[in-house]
Amino acid sequence: MRKTFTVTVVAASCLGLASCGSDHTDATEVRNCGTTVSVGHTPDNVTLLKSAAVPTLQHLGVLDRVHSKAGVFPTAYYDDATNSALAAIPSITDKLNPEGHVQVSREEVVATGADLVLGATDTVNARTLASSGIPLIEEPAFCGALEGPATWDDAWDQIRLYGTVFDRPQQADDYVTELQDRLATLHRAQDPAQDAAQDLSRPPRIAVLYPTPGGGTTYAYGAGSMATPVVEAAGGRNVYADQSDRIFEVTAEDLVDRNPDVIIALHSADSGPDGPDAMVAAVDALPGIDRTTAGRDGRVLPLMLNYAEPPTPLAVDGVEKVADYLRKHP
Repeated sequence: MRKTFTVTVVAASCLGLASCGSDHTDATEVRNCGTTVSVGHTPDNVTLLKSAAVPTLQHLGVLDRVHSKAGVFPTAYYDDATNSALAAIPSITDKLNPEGHVQVSREEVVATGADLVLGATDTVNARTLASSGIPLIEEPAFCGALEGPATWDDAWDQIRLYGTVFDRPQQADDYVTELQDRLATLHRAQDPAQDAAQDLSRPPRIAVLYPTPGGGTTYAYGAGSMATPVVEAAGGRNVYADQSDRIFEVTAEDLVDRNPDVIIALHSADSGPDGPDAMVAAVDALPGIDRTTAGRDGRVLPLMLNYAEPPTPLAVDGVEKVADYLRKHP
C-alpha cells in the first residue's frame, strides 16, 4: 500500500512543573506535496480554495470550521446538507481565469485570519504563505506528488491525512471502510445480462478526455490520473492507461487510432462553455471522430471533473455513474 503522508505529533515538553504553563500545545506534522506541513493546533478557521476536500470535511464533521472560501463549488457534487453548509460560508471571490482556476490574492487569503488553507493557486501556495505562518494542504495529484499509477489508496490516504489534521482519525478510518464497501458492492452488482452480452476478454475501451470547445487542445487522462481506477472499477479499460502521465495533450488522429468504445467528456461547470453540452459538442467536432466506435454510435458520456480526478471520495460516485452508463449502453 502506497502511503502519501506520515504523521508526527510534537509535544512541548516541561523540564519541571514551574516551566509548564497554559500555552502548552501539540503540533501535528504531515507530509504533503513533498514537504512537511506543521499544524500547531486543530484548525478552527479554515479557508477553502478548492472543492476536492469538501466531501471528506463534511463526513468528518468539520465543514463548519471553514469560515472562508474562494472559487466555485458545483452543487451537483453534494447533498442538500453540504450545499446548505457551503452556501453559508462567506466567499472571498468566485472569479475564475480562462483555465478555470480561482483568481485570489495572497493578501485576501491572509486577511481571513485562517489557521489552515486547503487548496493552492498560482498566487496562494505553500511558498507564498510561508512568511505568514499559515499552513497549506493541497491534493497530491494537483502538485505532482503522486508517484506511479493512481490507485484507490491515494484517496484513502488523503482522507486519513485530513482525519489526522482535524483530530478525527477514527472517523476517517470509518469513512474509508464505508467507501471501500461501496466499491465492493458495485463490483458484486455487475449486471449478469450485460456481462453475458459482452466479450469478457475485452472490456469496453474508454477514453477520458477534457476537450476544448472551439477546436482547441484536447487533453486525455492516463495512468497517473484517478480516471484510470474509476474506469477499471466500472468494468472498462482506459485506452490511455499505457501513458504514465496524469494529463497530457492528444491528437484526434491518435484518438481515432485507439478507437474507444466510449468517450468520457469531463466538464467543470453545470452549463456554459465548460458545461456538459459544450464538451460533448467539442468531442463530436474532433476530426475523424465518426471513425471511432464511440463517435459512430454516439457514446459520449459527460461527467463532472471531480468524479474522475483527483483521488477523493467523489471518485466512488464516478464509478457508479460510469458503471450505470455502461449498463445502459452495452
